[in-house]
Amino acid sequence: MINRWYGEPVVSPAIQHILKECETRLSGVDSPRLSAEVLVGYVLGCSRLSLVIDREREVTGEELVEIYALVERRVAGEPVAYILGEKEFYGLDFHVTSDVLIPRPETEHIVEEVESLYPKDTCFSYVDLGTGSGILAVTIASLFPKAECVAIDLSSAALAVAEGNAIQHGVEKRIRFCQADFTQDILGEDVFDLIVSNPPYVTQAEFDEASHEVTEFEPTMALVSGIDGLDHVRKMLPGMLVALKSGGLFFMEIGCGQGESVKKIMLDLFPQFGRVRVLKDLAGHDRIVTAQKL
Repeated sequence: MINRWYGEPVVSPAIQHILKECETRLSGVDSPRLSAEVLVGYVLGCSRLSLVIDREREVTGEELVEIYALVERRVAGEPVAYILGEKEFYGLDFHVTSDVLIPRPETEHIVEEVESLYPKDTCFSYVDLGTGSGILAVTIASLFPKAECVAIDLSSAALAVAEGNAIQHGVEKRIRFCQADFTQDILGEDVFDLIVSNPPYVTQAEFDEASHEVTEFEPTMALVSGIDGLDHVRKMLPGMLVALKSGGLFFMEIGCGQGESVKKIMLDLFPQFGRVRVLKDLAGHDRIVTAQKL
């Protein structure tokens, strides 16, 4: 057998050898060892721990071909989540494609806030603005079996992913998917008890400085929101205010350092919002804005 990358004979294509080989090939990406373990484990159908325990196991030729193909995609900068087609969020597995953002742990703070305020058996209606892969809509529906949701996104491809995730987790009957621009007045009046959103909030300058993995693979329309990253926030707040019932709540993810700016926009332009708070993530950065309609 010939090593695909270096042309050197492979004496024993055992797991430990393949891992070392893949790690070397992945030296130009973040966490090359982790990427190697995840990709090799995916092909072999085993956990990272099993890779250590069974390190002497020989890898078949067919498995090697698949491993090499996945590693080359990672070398090109494609995120592991897109290569595998899945990403975990709040304990649930979600299918992801390049049509949606990769779920990130910071967004879990929104779910934590919802859980802290509503008992599990509460019956409430909520809308997820910019649902993407559906992580917020589906996770909240999974946690609250009496909740009803409308999930909105401008991208039909993203909605297809979200609907598939809803079906996977058995909550599709309580989520209505709608293709629309959530910055427009489309939600109706006094409709929802809760609004959640992870809108685009990256500035153009931040996007220009972002890594190749982000700029080349993740959907730009789900990331960038003008010069200061707040175009979507300004446009969506009027509709949110109308759509929320009196006493209704909303939770919105923002970029680090945007807390005071978003708070000022809300307090200056939309005094009907009360109890405006900025919550920090685990790193101490601004991450979630919460408010209640008076």
